[in-house]
Amino acid sequence: MDYTMQTDVDGDFDAAVEKTTNALEDEGFGVLCDIDVQATFAEKLDEEFRQYRILGACNPGLAYQGLDDEIELGALLPCNVIVYETDDGEVAVSAVDPKQLVGITDNADLDPIAEDVSERFERVLDAL
Repeated sequence: MDYTMQTDVDGDFDAAVEKTTNALEDEGFGVLCDIDVQATFAEKLDEEFRQYRILGACNPGLAYQGLDDEIELGALLPCNVIVYETDDGEVAVSAVDPKQLVGITDNADLDPIAEDVSERFERVLDAL
């Protein structure tokens, strides 16, 4: 089962993170958290890992609508977008598929919101 939407990005890693953050902002998302997995593994585990960042993206208006329809939806928020170094040294960006994520709630009232977020994420990935 596919649970993400993905694209490859030209350029260096840090530029891809910045470009992704800007594209998210253009679609109404703020980045609530930015987790540097590589740095965390180095600090906490003394392990090396590829460049890998998890961006917790949230569109406040859509989050409000979703939580109004399904109060437990907060357990699935924010929507994660990852920027990572692939096995061959390229850079990829992947976003959670909102339709898959919201589908586990079994609440049809959330379908239009998931569709909206999905379309926005597609535009984000296309902008990269």
